[in-house]
Amino acid sequence: SGAVDVQLNMVPGAFELPLAAKWAFEKGADIVIALGVVIQGGTPHFDYICSSATEGLTRVQLDANKPLGFGVLTVNNEQEALDRSGLQGSKEDKGAEAVQAALAMSALMAG
Repeated sequence: SGAVDVQLNMVPGAFELPLAAKWAFEKGADIVIALGVVIQGGTPHFDYICSSATEGLTRVQLDANKPLGFGVLTVNNEQEALDRSGLQGSKEDKGAEAVQAALAMSALMAG
C-alpha cells in the first residue's frame, strides 16, 4: 500500500542490536535499519563487539529473509563518527546509505 510506519527502538549498545532486529522482524517489520557507533578503545573489546554485532545482524537478516540496513559505524575516534554521521558538515551519511541499501534490497526482493 506504500504506507510507512517507522518505529524507533533504542538498545543499550551494539551487542544488543541483533536481538532487537530479530524481535522487530518477529513483530512484523518489513525492513530493519540498525544504527550505532562503536569507538575503538585500548582493549580487544572493540573487535569482539564489532564482530558480534556484524555477524549477528547478518544472521538475523538471512534467517528473516528480509532486508536489514547496516549503519553501525566502527571508528577509531569521535571525529570519524561525526564525519560519517550525516550531520551538517559531515563528509558522509552512513545512516542514509543503510536505509537506501535496505530499500533497494526490498525492491529487488519484491520482484
